[in-house]
Amino acid sequence: SLSPCRFYLHPEMSNDLVGTHPPGAHSLVAVSVGYFIEDFVDMLCNQKLHQSWELLFHHSVVIICFGIAVLLHQYVGFALVALLVEINSIFLHLRQILLMANLVHTTCYRLNSLINLGTYVVFRIATLAWMTRWLFLNRHNVPPATYAVGTAGMAIMTPMNVVLFYRLLRSDFLK
Repeated sequence: SLSPCRFYLHPEMSNDLVGTHPPGAHSLVAVSVGYFIEDFVDMLCNQKLHQSWELLFHHSVVIICFGIAVLLHQYVGFALVALLVEINSIFLHLRQILLMANLVHTTCYRLNSLINLGTYVVFRIATLAWMTRWLFLNRHNVPPATYAVGTAGMAIMTPMNVVLFYRLLRSDFLK
């Protein structure tokens, strides 16, 4: 994701995540919506529902929230913050690949597990906490319907990510 670079190059977004976004940011969020839709359809077609319902639910929330940003051309900055979460996805996906390749007992898997947990805390837990705080502090500047969708999104995503963190911690470190 290009999100950290966007904030470095356009610090004004730090003050206005609703109406301010640099050139290309809207396209980045729109492409992300497309990715989540494609991945959603792929999971529906190729995985059993009991194996993928959590990710399907996650993708639904993201598609709705990012879709609002794309359609309204607002909250694009907020969506960019949310894309910081996807930095950790690199290590989550690498973990899955290493598991499928039966490389659990390797240095590469162990190193990835450490990086995965570290990026999970920084880019998932901390980012979601910051977004929840931002939404709460800016509740008077956000229309009620948008605030409701954002609050519901945070209320769904945060516990899901805490549970996944616990599962990762248990699986890779507390065996």
